[in-house]
Parts: sequence; structure tokens; C-alpha cells
Amino acid sequence: MVKTATFEALLEGAMEDGEGGYIFKLEGKTYHIKDKDEVRKIAEEHGYIIIY
Repeated sequence: MVKTATFEALLEGAMEDGEGGYIFKLEGKTYHIKDKDEVRKIAEEHGYIIIY
């Protein structure tokens, strides 16, 4: 199964955590990230092809 997502749509899932980082949720998993650029790597690990 091929999964695609725009980078902008993925960023909508990154919410500020109040400590200078973000909480990002994807496919039922929660990630604590320092920079929104980490969203791309996480999505690719889940098998997503990112569209810019």
C-alpha cells in the first residue's frame, strides 16, 4: 500500500508542547520532537511518500 501526504498536512499534526518542542501524532503513535523538520523522517519511517 502506498501512502502519500503533503508536508504541510503533516505539519498540522505537530502541536507545541510548551517546552520549546512539539508533540506529533501519526497512525496512533505519539512522538516528542524538537523541530518540525523531524516530521518528514517519522512519516518516511511509516512508509509515507512526502509531497512538497
